[in-house]
Amino acid sequence: MKDKISIVGAGLVGSLIAVILKQKGFDVQVFEKRKDPRKSKIPEGRSINLALSHRGIRPLTLAGVYDSIEPYLIPMKGRMMHSEDGELTYQPYGKDGQFINSVSRAQLNQLLIENAEKAGVEVLFDHKCDDVDFENNTITFQNGDVIKSDLIIGTDGAFSAIRKKLQVTDRFNFSQHYIEHGYKELCIEPKNNIFRLEPNYLHIWPRGNFMLIALPNNDKTFTCTLFFPFEGSPSFAELKTKDQVHSFFDTYFKDAADLIPDLTDQFFTNPTSSLVTTKCEPWYRGRSILLGDAAHAIVPFYGQGMNSGFEDVRLFVELAEEMNWKWDEILPKYSSIRKKDADAISELALYNFLEMRDHVGDPHFLRRKKLEGKIQSNYPKEWIPLYSMVTFSDIPYSEALRLGKIQKKVMDEFLERDVEEINFEEVIARFNTLKQVD
Repeated sequence: MKDKISIVGAGLVGSLIAVILKQKGFDVQVFEKRKDPRKSKIPEGRSINLALSHRGIRPLTLAGVYDSIEPYLIPMKGRMMHSEDGELTYQPYGKDGQFINSVSRAQLNQLLIENAEKAGVEVLFDHKCDDVDFENNTITFQNGDVIKSDLIIGTDGAFSAIRKKLQVTDRFNFSQHYIEHGYKELCIEPKNNIFRLEPNYLHIWPRGNFMLIALPNNDKTFTCTLFFPFEGSPSFAELKTKDQVHSFFDTYFKDAADLIPDLTDQFFTNPTSSLVTTKCEPWYRGRSILLGDAAHAIVPFYGQGMNSGFEDVRLFVELAEEMNWKWDEILPKYSSIRKKDADAISELALYNFLEMRDHVGDPHFLRRKKLEGKIQSNYPKEWIPLYSMVTFSDIPYSEALRLGKIQKKVMDEFLERDVEEINFEEVIARFNTLKQVD
């Protein structure tokens, strides 16, 4: 198996699949438009910490690189909600012992690039894709290099150059949608080399139409992200002066603001960035295929952007092995079977934004969560909550979405009865009935 494979994009997904394909015996090159991130400073306020969970850990383990990454992870066992008056409320993510992991995007990317090079992959930086010839499997770069390959993999992110070339081919569908919210990152520095907040939680300040979150880093800092409308009231457009910023944070995020002495400097220095969802199909043309954000960029509110991209890698490689590496058969099949799951996690990510900003502190929501926890405790095999299906299992996203909608319908029916005791056996029976007819 000496096929030459060219991967465009040395981000998380591109670096990971490069490792695995090299291990399988292929001749692999990775081309990245940026400079080597290990030698250049990452722009401030552009990181968005990642939440690595089961779907991402499994492919990292398959590649044999997880052990080199695990020391940089910080477990987060649940959400810690901060009310406007500073009261804290804890919600576990799953059963005892289940957690997700905070990790710096930049740090993880550097580790994966290093693992790719150790595996024998050639990674070429300062190679910006200028054109793709899908008929002849060639890529032309801005520096004049022309590379011919047996397979081209586009892993170059939400604004993929490979996908842009696909967009001008016949019968290629593409859509993108920006939500009304943008994001701005802030940093909570440690005090005496100690975390200023409890580190093993994802901290959330839910405020209806907007929210602040904070994830821990292994240098004892917290990366805070404000998700906030671009326009309207309140919005980024209204916060034009230092006094306005101080007043806003003192009103809505007082306990967080007290931990950021240079709040206004960070606020006006760090960029305000947008959040986009992209969809396209088919994901392939000839012997070129899109994976990760290049095929299905999503908003970050379920913590599944990276995890779904890593799962793309695992499913693609497993299918390729099953089909004996016959690229002309693999690409259309993979594209068709994975698309429905990419659409499902896109829908789930938008839904989870509403839950995080609007509902996590709501008494009705908390009652629902408490009840759902009791059902799962009594019927752990029959009832797996939607969040657990998405985060702690390999259940396809589309199936998790389907079952989650049925669970919501069942919960709504029983909660409307407004009785003190709910018959869990009756709940499970109703759930199983709807599963069969849905």
